[in-house]
Amino acid sequence: MVKTNAMRLLDAAGIKYSTKEYEYDESDLSGHHAAEVLGIPAEQVFKTLVTKGDKTGPVVFCIPVDEELDLKKAATVSKNKKVEMLHVKDLLGLTGYIRGGCSPIGMKKKFPTFIDESAILFDEISISAGVRGCQIIANPEDIAKYVDAEFIEVTKQ
Repeated sequence: MVKTNAMRLLDAAGIKYSTKEYEYDESDLSGHHAAEVLGIPAEQVFKTLVTKGDKTGPVVFCIPVDEELDLKKAATVSKNKKVEMLHVKDLLGLTGYIRGGCSPIGMKKKFPTFIDESAILFDEISISAGVRGCQIIANPEDIAKYVDAEFIEVTKQ
C-alpha cells in the first residue's frame, strides 16, 4: 500500500487511523460498493462532496454514502444563499483529488468543511484516503479537529 498525502498528514499530526483497501468499482460512484466490500455499515462510510457557494466559494461536506446532501441546509450552514455541486472537471484543479478519491484531508487549500452530525454516533468512520479504492478509518472527532470541520445536519430527511 502506498502512503497517500492524507495518510502522511495524519501521521505528522499524530492522529491514529487504519486503512482498508478495496477493488474500486467505476460503475458505483455512490460509495455503497466500498461499504459493502469493506464490511462497514453504509452509515459509517462518508463521502466527500465539494460544492460552490455563491458567497464563500468552495465548501466541503462529508456525509454518509447512503444519504443525499440537502443543498438548502448546506447553503444555510455555510452562510450562502445557494450552493451547487462543483463540476467534476473542476475537482482535481481545486482540491488535488479526483472523483471517487476525494478526501477532506489534504486538499490544496483549506476550505470550510462540514461533517454530517451522524458521524458523532460512531467511534470510527471511514473516509477516502485520497485515492480510489482506499479508505481511512478514524475517529470522527479527530478528523473534524484536523480539518477544522463543524458537525452539523446537512442531509435530506
